[in-house]
Formats: sequence, structure tokens, C-alpha cells
Amino acid sequence: MRLPPARLRRVPSRWRAAAFVAGLWLAGSVWAQVQLPRGGGALSLPMPAASSGGATSVRTADFIVALVNSEPITNNEVRQRMLQIRQQFAQQGAALPPPAQLAREVLEQLINERAQILQARDTGIRVDEATLQDAERTIAAQNQMSLEDFRRRLAAEGIDHNRLRTELSNQILLQRVHEREVDARVRITEADIDAYIHEQTGGTEANLLLDLSHILVLVPENASAAQIQALEARARQAADKARAGADFAALAREYSDAPEKTEGGRFGVRPANRLPELFVQVTRDLPKGGIVGPVRSPAGFHVLRLNDKGQAGLPAATVVQTRARHILLRTGPALSEADAVARLARMRADILAGRASFEELARQSSQDGSAAAGGDLGWAAPGQFVPEFEQVMNRLGPGDLSAPTVSRFGVHLIRVDERRETQVSQREQRDQIRAMLRERKAAEALDRWGEDVRGRAFVEYRDPPQP
Repeated sequence: MRLPPARLRRVPSRWRAAAFVAGLWLAGSVWAQVQLPRGGGALSLPMPAASSGGATSVRTADFIVALVNSEPITNNEVRQRMLQIRQQFAQQGAALPPPAQLAREVLEQLINERAQILQARDTGIRVDEATLQDAERTIAAQNQMSLEDFRRRLAAEGIDHNRLRTELSNQILLQRVHEREVDARVRITEADIDAYIHEQTGGTEANLLLDLSHILVLVPENASAAQIQALEARARQAADKARAGADFAALAREYSDAPEKTEGGRFGVRPANRLPELFVQVTRDLPKGGIVGPVRSPAGFHVLRLNDKGQAGLPAATVVQTRARHILLRTGPALSEADAVARLARMRADILAGRASFEELARQSSQDGSAAAGGDLGWAAPGQFVPEFEQVMNRLGPGDLSAPTVSRFGVHLIRVDERRETQVSQREQRDQIRAMLRERKAAEALDRWGEDVRGRAFVEYRDPPQP
């Protein structure tokens, strides 16, 4: 039985990405900044500097650096954002512009955000207490913490809880005004999808992607007819074994004289125009997994396996699906998160010791729609579950059982039963293209809307920011 959309299933990305602050993560003692998906720049939570003596907030004599419709932006706000950006770039090993230039760019980012937040408020958008609490719970779940532990960690890191809530409220305001002013107006037609597919395929080899594996039996220059015949027989023997189901990578290591033999003969995914024309011609019509050869070239005899093929710019033709089960305990006044974790840990120990079956425990204890089916979630493609659940599930092999896992829905015990690679239907592929085109058009529309909001805002620059 599948879970209903309101439960474990992932919410739409445009809502999830900003309104519920999906990017927050903990790295040592540093809370990383949160990114909005499009436009308006990055919004971030207040974040202390890491130091051996504990985290401390940036403190300096503050002053106003700009006014946006009479609302001030302070130098400390610029410094705080710069600190977050430096920490993020340091983790990525990326270079930053000089401090003065970065301060100017950050100020412009803050001005754009403030103008959009004020626009949201002016149009009547509000964020209620329940939404703010849901946002906090989501961040806590993504960091595998209860809400109480999360708030204690904030305090230990020197992060002011009220400022956190203000930042969350601003992010939600921005997301809601983006949805209303931009997302709701973007439409993708079937003709748009057809045009994109035609543009990407176009009948050219530059758009054809081939994933090939290769065995080469070299033929020396001036080889005799008898030598050529023997080498062809060797290549044919490899091809026959491959067609009979032998592992191609092992055959490549045994038979091939090509440099990529150490990689199991695999070229990897390459555009067709970067492969020998002979290879493209003989594999173009092969089914996935098909073997061709031996075929002769000036270098010798080749045996080729088509691992996969596709078109550049188009979604993958196949996807790895997972079939998993879970036991969900919902937390609340009647069951604390710590008690739920302890209870599932005992269930896990009983399952591993053979004293209980996962399916029976799921029927007895799980608190969602999959309980009647022994916790069976059915076959799921990537992106179908919320991130904090899916990340744990993806690390499990078939038959593996997770530790108790916290998500925004409660605490789970997860077992992976099977994985399979399945063909993506034409309808599913078109849906993926629709989503991609919608994101692209929405990003362009959001940029235009953001420029219009900034152009109508009254911005007064005061003293330059001091980094």
C-alpha cells in the first residue's frame, strides 16, 4: 500500500526548498547557510563563527548602511551574511572576491531580499505560528534531532532563537510571494515539451550519448594470414562468452589489449561524435546490454557491449527503484521522540535476533497507511520520499535494517527489500522535462519580477558597509 501524499511523500520542491529550509545542515560547530532555489539570492540563518573557545556572534559597533522603503539594513547584517558565505566557500574550497567587493555584493543581495519581503507584506502575505513551528521541526528532523535538542544546540552555538524565527519567517514570506507572483503564472504546454525534445535530439550525433564497453584484440602490422585468423578466433571466443552471459568486465581484463581493460573495458558515457565512427555505426541499433563483434578496424578486432544510450539534455531512460518497508511511530504529547527511538531500537534488536518479524511488528505498531501491508511502501523512484528518510534508505543494501531514523513525520525503522533498474515511460520522461522547463521559465520570470520590485523600491544608501 502506498503512503498518501500528505504523509511520507515529498512535498513539491518549490515549497520544500525554501519554506521548510531544506538546506540546513550541521558541519562541526557551524550552521551552514540556507539557499533559496531561485532569485532573491541566498537567505541564511544566523550562524556563529566556530572557535576553539565556543561559538560567538559577530559583534561590532553597528550603523545603517542602506534604507529600503525606510526599513534599515545594518552593517552587522552585512557582516553576518559575509561570515556565512565565507564559511560555505571555505567548506567548498572556493575562492571569494576581496572583502570590500564581497561586502558591496552582499549589500545588494540584502537590498533585493528586503524589497521582496516588503512586497510580500504589502500584499497581505503572513506567516502564522504553526507554519514557523513546522519549519523548525523540519530543520531538526533533517539534522536527526528532536525539536528540543535542536533548540538546545542553537543555544549552545550562540544562535538567538528569535532571530532564527525571523529568518524563517522571511524565507517563507519570500517563497509565498514567489509562488503567487511568479510560479502560478508559468505554464508549460505539450508543444513546449515537443520543441525541447526536437531541439535536444535533432538527429545529430552530438546529442546521442553512448555508454560502451570494449574488448580489442590487436593485430600487429605485417601480421600473416594465419596470425590474423588466430587473433580473430580469440576475439570471437570473447564475443561468444559475452553473448552467453559471462561478465564483460572480466572478459575485457582477460582478452583485451586496450588501455581501458583495467576498467573492465568501459569507456563511460560519451557523445557519439567523440567515439570512432565504426563503434557508433555498429552499436546504434543495439538494445541495451547487446553485444556486437568481432568487427575489424585498422587496429584489430573489436567486441563491443552497449551498456546504455540516451540523448544529451533528456532525462535518463532508466531509473533505480527501491522497495522498502518501514515502521513509523508518530511523536507528540503521548510519545516523546526519545521514547519512540528507544522503542524502535528494541524492535530492531528483536528482528535481528530472530525473535520477531518486521512485517508483524509493522502491522501491530506502525502508525501510517502501510501498516496493514507489513510496512510495505511499494516500488519508489528517487525523490519520492522526504530527504531525511530517503538518504538513510539509499545507504541500505537489500535486507539491511536501519537504526531508528527521525523525519518530520516521526521516527522510522526502515528495511530495504529489493532494488531494480526500470525503464522510464515516455509519459514519465515528458513529466520530467515539463518540470525542468517549468523551473527554467520560473527562474527567468522571477529574475524579471525581482528587477521590477527593486526598481519600484526606494533605496537610500548610507555609509558604506565595513567588512
